[in-house]
Amino acid sequence: MAGSRVPRQLFLQGVAAVFMFAFASLYMQIPGLYGAEGILPARRTLRPQGKGRWQQLWETPTLLWEAPRLGLDTAQGLELLNLLGTLLALGALLLRQLRHLLTYLLLWAAYLSAYQASGGASCPPAPVGQVFLYFQWDSLLLETGFLAMLVAPLRQCPHHKQAPQGGLAGALPHEGLPFWLVRWLLFRLMFASGVVKLTSRCPAWWGLTALTYHYETQCLPTPASWFAHHLPVWLHKLSVVATFLIEIAVPPLFFAPVRRLRLAAFYSQVLLQVLIIITGNYNFFNLLTLVLTTSLLDDEHLAAKSGNSRCRKTPTSWPRALLAMLSLLLELTIYGLLAYGTVHYFGLEVDWEQHTVRSRTTFTFHQFSQWLKMVTLPTMWLGVASLTWELLTALWRWTQVRGWLRKLCAAVQLSIFGTATVALFTISLVPYSYVEPSTHGRLWTGAHRLFGTVEHLQLANSYGLFRRMTGLGGRPEVVLEGSYDGHHWTGKEPVIRLLQNDMTKYPFHKQPPTYLRAQRYKYWFSQPGEQGQWWRRQWVEEFFPAVSLGDPTLDMLLRQFGLQDKSPPRPHGSSSPLAQALHWVRKQLSHLEAPIVLWGLLVTLGAIRVIQALLGPRSPRSSPPAREEKHRPASKKDLGAAGKQAAPAPDNNSSGSQTPRRKK
Repeated sequence: MAGSRVPRQLFLQGVAAVFMFAFASLYMQIPGLYGAEGILPARRTLRPQGKGRWQQLWETPTLLWEAPRLGLDTAQGLELLNLLGTLLALGALLLRQLRHLLTYLLLWAAYLSAYQASGGASCPPAPVGQVFLYFQWDSLLLETGFLAMLVAPLRQCPHHKQAPQGGLAGALPHEGLPFWLVRWLLFRLMFASGVVKLTSRCPAWWGLTALTYHYETQCLPTPASWFAHHLPVWLHKLSVVATFLIEIAVPPLFFAPVRRLRLAAFYSQVLLQVLIIITGNYNFFNLLTLVLTTSLLDDEHLAAKSGNSRCRKTPTSWPRALLAMLSLLLELTIYGLLAYGTVHYFGLEVDWEQHTVRSRTTFTFHQFSQWLKMVTLPTMWLGVASLTWELLTALWRWTQVRGWLRKLCAAVQLSIFGTATVALFTISLVPYSYVEPSTHGRLWTGAHRLFGTVEHLQLANSYGLFRRMTGLGGRPEVVLEGSYDGHHWTGKEPVIRLLQNDMTKYPFHKQPPTYLRAQRYKYWFSQPGEQGQWWRRQWVEEFFPAVSLGDPTLDMLLRQFGLQDKSPPRPHGSSSPLAQALHWVRKQLSHLEAPIVLWGLLVTLGAIRVIQALLGPRSPRSSPPAREEKHRPASKKDLGAAGKQAAPAPDNNSSGSQTPRRKK
């Protein structure tokens, strides 16, 4: 049985990296989004409701309630949280000692605080439009961050005390349980993302033509999107088939008993996420999904075993040989079923004359709905069976712990983390069941009550990526136009810097416009023959008529959407030392674009990692005489002496799992 010590460390480092980029990116946008002159000032979101302190904190869990005690307003408190979150995440990336339960608890609490301040799940509801952190990747980061808190060790074991083979000998009994929840989260994310594409009845997904529109209509295309868009249509359709295969058929293999099947599922998920990253910008969504895939790995695959153990060959007994043969037969059977199902349900045919592969959906919406109704509940039971196995494995590991004190401590930890794992799994069944309404209705009522109690903490969420393909008739874009004919108003610098950091390139950098209007265009990628152009566009209509400050139409719309801010910013926090320090940091970074800051963090991290590798301790290597002696047959006298030295002294509080009695 392979261990998961190295994958857990990779997971914790990956979560820290995503938190670092998330906090740093949000920090650079705070003045334009939540500042006193921002689009939606944060002071309008968090307003005391006359409730008790702890009740208010539970209903709207954010540390920003304490900002006035520090002499800060809400936006300044948000800046402080993001700065501290960036530094703490950077520390967890660089220092193994900081990958601790408390560190990830603070990171999760800080991001949850920012999420609540943005109006993501505030109570009472925030004004319409206060949704800057109301995306699926924000919910996924909060759920993953909470799991990282459980995966992170309570204390870091010294390197020399870790198991020499990277897995079970040095592991605590409960360590694999929270990490299993990461695998379950990855399953829910991918399976639901594939299913919703078909339950939405989107004609582009059902016709396998979604990718012929996707690259030019997605939120933030990359330069590679232009080239991907001009690939042959048959290849686009085949790519949609591969997407359905990876997102719907492959995820159940996350729980396969054969590790090679899990590794095949891992590489398929990595391939999909890397291709999405190359052809589109979705913030840290795909990077975070890659972090989740570490739950499919093990120490053996990551070469966590020592070189000696890899080279050593032991004779295989007939039961092991039989088990290996049965595993191989199971693998081939599953690969064959996946290939047959793909060809059958998507009508794959090779056109040898045109050198293309034809594809089409051969099943109906009703057939898919019946299939989904049939498999949703079994996938839950699949999770139950897999979790039960993990619990039994943890219990078996506990029986191997020696010493009554160690056994007692291990039992307490196993009870706590086992209960937390089962509770979080039960909670997650509620949002997961959203993919099939009848299954959701049949779910245990206790699970619904438990989920409703903690829903505002974002411990479990529903997911579904690219549910419907938009912009089928062209990419809709609203273009704002302004004029100088009138009085001086709007055009605040923090908001402008969200779009253009170089103020001299902004057409109204000297004087804000008096009149504004909005025109709607449709955009398409340019054709390969058009030199020097990425896009071509066509005017559609006037999206919003020309208005000026004080225009009755504008005032009516602002009141209708609750965007009129009559409360002026409170200046009481500006004179505190902490507020002045935050202002100084902001001033130093105000002239840098956000990508430069993020790349600077990445380069700094890489440089420190290189220095750590150069200056850190190196593992001792065996000298040539020692290697020769290692392969020399030992005499009976030597074996007797070695046996006497290897005999451990009796110790009630010591664990014999770390000291092998005999080497074969």
